[in-house]
Amino acid sequence: MKQESYTLFKSADIKTILEVLKNELVKRNESPFWRDRVVPFSEAILSVLIPLRDANMLFNPEGQAKSELTPELFFKWTDLVSLKTLAFSIQKSNEAGILLRTKLDDAVCKKYKKIDLSLLGDYLSKNSIDLQNESLDFPISNYNLHQGVSNVIKSLL
Repeated sequence: MKQESYTLFKSADIKTILEVLKNELVKRNESPFWRDRVVPFSEAILSVLIPLRDANMLFNPEGQAKSELTPELFFKWTDLVSLKTLAFSIQKSNEAGILLRTKLDDAVCKKYKKIDLSLLGDYLSKNSIDLQNESLDFPISNYNLHQGVSNVIKSLL
């Protein structure tokens, strides 16, 4: 992982991170198939992780507190099952007004501020993820596609 990637995830805004990804896609001459998927996928994930980072409420898919957004933490959330879980966790947290389904300290969780889920929700619904029923599965082909997208992002960073 490039050292610049750590700095980028630690402090940059969504627009800056996406711009770096776009530039790397062009520089490496990735096929349009991947170019059309990497940026929206990254934007959907970052639309939730950046607000959590800025509120010092980051956690991994197992619910454990994380002190900073790293490329490794980002990649843990690129797993489509984990991303679906994140969406439902934030949705329930938005409704409750407190960060739920994590192992973060209660005092921290009570400081939770609502996070806009529109980008993540739109992305997931376009990829056959049912946003009404968390227990419903999605096509394995979508999971496999997202593993490929994640691998392209790893190669860029």
